[in-house]
Amino acid sequence: MPENLVNKKDVIILRELSTNARIPITKIAKVLSISDVAVKRRLVKLEENGIIKKYTYVANNKKLGYDIIALVGLNTLPDKILDVIKLIKDRDDVVFVALSSGDHNLLVEIWSKNSEELAKVVEDLRRIPGVTAAYPAIILDVIKEREPIPQRFIKEALEGGS
Repeated sequence: MPENLVNKKDVIILRELSTNARIPITKIAKVLSISDVAVKRRLVKLEENGIIKKYTYVANNKKLGYDIIALVGLNTLPDKILDVIKLIKDRDDVVFVALSSGDHNLLVEIWSKNSEELAKVVEDLRRIPGVTAAYPAIILDVIKEREPIPQRFIKEALEGGS
């Protein structure tokens, strides 16, 4: 566990939040057998230390009318990567952008209503100055939702010290 940033009680708070970001502080306090004020102080500390970056939810893309999610690997000219990032990070059809190593310089998650819309978005990305190639991979089904924190971290932290 990172020195002085989290202890077992903090990890239990993170575990509880990972299952429900809207869990009342009073319920976390009961799990920990501490006051809700103490939980609130710990949450503030976790936020200030950058451990908790934000509280969020997972939306069902299909129920919102977006039938296709694609991860698009983008290759760019080395000297244009920052310009490409600036142009794509604020697009309203882009939900995630990451700088990466390996096969592609950037990974971009796109939500589209249908395959025609996705094809247009991918073609738009290919036309951005500095983009040399775009490789879409359509997500057919999500087997495991993204977790806010690896379960391995929680397990190791609770088995370890402090």
